[in-house]
Amino acid sequence: MSSRSHLGHTARKRFGQNFLTDEDVIDGIVRAISPQSGDTLVEIGPGLGALTEPVAEEADHLHVIELDRDLAKRLRHHPFIANKLTVHEGDALKFDFHQLVEDGKKIKVFGNLPYNVSTPLIFHLLSYQGVIENMHFMLQKEVVERMASGPGNKTYGRLSVMTQYYCKAIPVLEVPPTAFKPAPQVDSAVIRLIPTPPQWPADDIRWLEKVVAEAFNQRRKTLRNCLKRMINAEALETLNVDASLRPEAVSLEQFVQIANYVAAHPPEQN
Repeated sequence: MSSRSHLGHTARKRFGQNFLTDEDVIDGIVRAISPQSGDTLVEIGPGLGALTEPVAEEADHLHVIELDRDLAKRLRHHPFIANKLTVHEGDALKFDFHQLVEDGKKIKVFGNLPYNVSTPLIFHLLSYQGVIENMHFMLQKEVVERMASGPGNKTYGRLSVMTQYYCKAIPVLEVPPTAFKPAPQVDSAVIRLIPTPPQWPADDIRWLEKVVAEAFNQRRKTLRNCLKRMINAEALETLNVDASLRPEAVSLEQFVQIANYVAAHPPEQN
């Protein structure tokens, strides 16, 4: 049998499929998710059901979002849990998660995310943080490290700042390549994301996103240089932000201060 085949399905590279097979890892992830009766649970990329089956056993019902038509069909005809599943066939990047909210109850999202879309998918989900109770994702270990990283670290960047603006980011579990079939070329890890009200609210989230993106687009330059189209060095000094800092040394609080200044003094008025 091909090393890319598992349970009769051949993993498709274009969907970034690697199927989780290690029972100990699966148990650890299910414990982290801690599904309860009455939860509104949503799995992204259920694949062959490695997490779907044990979570469905503990839950009353489970929404799953699957892009692969063959896998979606398998889940609709699952011999044990089909009656507990609502299968949404489509792209999670385009999915409206608001439609799953009932009676104001927040949703719990989890999944073994395809590495080729994990970062844009995380950004998509962060826009729904008001209706999400928590998220548990298997990701490339490097991505988990970036999400949880603080200023001063090489892994600190745009993903760190924007994730931590919306959520507490807590690494839960490290997962070796041998836990998957086919084995990926990288180590993986599970992260828990708990949406929380921002400690330092942005006046306009779009400006925070622009400032952070602009800064880390030229992360080797100083703030004076990489943000010169948005804010000058004198204005940075009035915010008590050192213009000679590189972006990786700037805290979330400082990025919000800069963004709020820029929102009040848009670049065309500077």
